[in-house]
Amino acid sequence: MGGLRDNLAVKVGIDAVGIERVALALKRSGPGFLAKAYTEAEIAYCGDSAERLAGRWAAKEAVIKCFDGTGICFPRRRIEVLPSPGGAPRVRLLGDQSGAVVELSITHHSGLAVAAATLTLPGLYGAEPLLSVPPDALDLPDRPRDGHKGTFGTVVVLAGSRGLTGAAYLASTAAARAGAGMVRLLVAESIYPILAGKCTEVMATPVSEVTPGAVGHLAHEVVARHFQAAKAGLIGPGLGRDSSTWRVINDLVLEIACPLVVDADGLNALADNRRTLSRLPRGRVLTPHPGEMSRLTGRPTPTGSAERRELASAAAREWKAVVVLKGAKTVVAAPDGQVSEDSHEVPALASGGTGDVLGGLIAGLISQGLDPFTAAVAGVYVHAEAGRRIALRQGDAGLLASDLLAEIPLVQRLLREGRVER
Repeated sequence: MGGLRDNLAVKVGIDAVGIERVALALKRSGPGFLAKAYTEAEIAYCGDSAERLAGRWAAKEAVIKCFDGTGICFPRRRIEVLPSPGGAPRVRLLGDQSGAVVELSITHHSGLAVAAATLTLPGLYGAEPLLSVPPDALDLPDRPRDGHKGTFGTVVVLAGSRGLTGAAYLASTAAARAGAGMVRLLVAESIYPILAGKCTEVMATPVSEVTPGAVGHLAHEVVARHFQAAKAGLIGPGLGRDSSTWRVINDLVLEIACPLVVDADGLNALADNRRTLSRLPRGRVLTPHPGEMSRLTGRPTPTGSAERRELASAAAREWKAVVVLKGAKTVVAAPDGQVSEDSHEVPALASGGTGDVLGGLIAGLISQGLDPFTAAVAGVYVHAEAGRRIALRQGDAGLLASDLLAEIPLVQRLLREGRVER
């Protein structure tokens, strides 16, 4: 969450952690666990109190979230949280603070330590670069003054598996950052505790699994019921390659009534059963990178601009779906012949997880009323422009997919203000 106040960047971070989880880590790892995350002063203050340690862990994570997208990094051991003389928690950043001021609150409730941090950072957005020229087809959803969360739609996301929980977090949070009113994340029951702790603004919901961490056909009915309440959906990021997972993906892609973005392992499931591609209902958005496109079509994906446009257009007509062929100068093609080529070439985006962010971003824009083609064009531009702006601050290497999340609403704000190169 971010904003401006008198030429200051103001950002908010929130985190929660289970006290029992910290107590277990302390019991198992003892000094090793403490040395990894806490300063000597914090260790002396907390002693063996799991409640105090959990409060500081949540506080450090909240502060780290505040710095997302700023190019400034403070690991846990360089964030010290101790009581002020009045007893309230006080943050000390150990290193170059760049004028940063952090205010913090910590509460404990129902076995959780919950922390909220507010960062004020001077000058970060004081000389914002103008946005690059957007494509002609770009539009953003209306944000009426009297709108409420129901106005902006619900996105339902089916994502994640054992070892791939980050994809679920990135995709669902990106949908929220896009402006969706509500986001529900459906995950296998054994990885639910991870996502429930990670996602504070997204409604993580456990569903039945067929093997540890893998959603399968046992969950078909429940998952389909959740999608009935959605204005837009997303299936695929990090779902894994279990055969039962792929079976339920193929069934859901044909059955779900709302517009649906299919990404990552969702695309791999379709490539494994190409009959589904020939039967896709309207309102599907497929977001393959070149390797996934090759698996979907059964032939190599060309690298030339004209050839990529031709391939995406042909696939969109054949599959009756919007096709987003990712890469430098991403191509978006619709079944009715509309084509848009984004102008961005951002090597900083060549990082794991950025595609998951794009899938969630497009779904979030659809939920607010954009048609699938327009949402895909807007999502591609906002995603790439967010990456470009981060690269301007920190260079072409080292961008993390999570860095994009805080930048997405800022790019949309500048678009709405018309702050675009002419």
